[in-house]
Amino acid sequence: MTPPHLRLLLGLTTLALASACGSDSAPPAPAVDVEVGTAESMDVPVTMEWIGTTEGAVDAEIRAQVSGYLISRNYGEGTLVKEGALLFQIDPRPFQAALEQARGDLGRAQALLEKTRLDVERYTPLEKEGAVSRQELDNAVQANLGAMASVQTARAAAEKARLDLSFTEIRSPIEGIAGVARRQLGDLVGPGDPQPLTDVSQVDPIRVSFPLSEREYLRFASAFRGLVERTESKPREARLELILADGSIWPQRGRGVPAAAGVDPRTGTILVRGEFPNPDRVLRPGQYARVRAVVDVEKNAVVVPQRAVSELQGVFQVAVVDAENQVAMRVVETGPRYESGQVIRKGLKAGERVVVEGLQKVRDGVIVNPLPAVAAGATSAE
Repeated sequence: MTPPHLRLLLGLTTLALASACGSDSAPPAPAVDVEVGTAESMDVPVTMEWIGTTEGAVDAEIRAQVSGYLISRNYGEGTLVKEGALLFQIDPRPFQAALEQARGDLGRAQALLEKTRLDVERYTPLEKEGAVSRQELDNAVQANLGAMASVQTARAAAEKARLDLSFTEIRSPIEGIAGVARRQLGDLVGPGDPQPLTDVSQVDPIRVSFPLSEREYLRFASAFRGLVERTESKPREARLELILADGSIWPQRGRGVPAAAGVDPRTGTILVRGEFPNPDRVLRPGQYARVRAVVDVEKNAVVVPQRAVSELQGVFQVAVVDAENQVAMRVVETGPRYESGQVIRKGLKAGERVVVEGLQKVRDGVIVNPLPAVAAGATSAE
């Protein structure tokens, strides 16, 4: 057993230690280093994007206008062809023979016309002298009129035969990129074929078609009218941006062109087209692309760096730093993004300070040591 005097000594020692601990308060927590930015007020352009596909300004289907056998293909698939360039050749011999026959028929009709004209000239004075009857003169006049009609018919037949012969040379109606040949040499082709021989697309300028919802159109109707309408005093502005499948932005800006006259009742969208210069013919029909345009301007919008906004289950928050460097977590309503900033529509005022870097280290009531925010992508040395 412990002697009584030792138990008393231990009790006094314990009481002394407890008194010493109660008299000293815990040291305050050090301020947390964070980067802080200021909410700014500015006019922010409101942009929208739509998904579309590229298409030629003119997409011409090349079809045979006469029936015959293909004897040559005179272009390279996927190459640029000029307007009027020879693409295919149909065997011209039957059409050449038909033209020669039509010309012969025309010659006979013209000879008959000349004979009947001479008869009329000969019978006219003889009828006055009574050498021929009035009936004979009338027959000559009618024969002359019939010969004139025959010449007209023969001339039209000869012209048709000439056109048919010219159609054996199938030429490009436009300048553009020629597609893959769908028919081969020796094939019998004609006007009734279900598919064309090939197609030619005019790709400079190139167009991008994209659907616009009815709600979007009604909301930004005036902006879209400015994109596609054109008058002599107010030409269309080049305000469309084209974003390609790899994320790159096409260097040439585009203009809107009129497309569908109304809303498609099946989809509830209206078709809009953008027209973009394509001088090097890099863009081809059928490519995926996104079209971006400024449709409105949000005046005096409050903007903070995107890094200052945190999101959890659809709720957006910013960490506001007051004059005493104390943090208050605040729920905000966000708007569109602008460059590296985020528009705040509700919950924050211009001029207030927010934590840009170090959000994971702060909470309500924490005291911070605010440091100037470094631009995204910059280094401390910069």
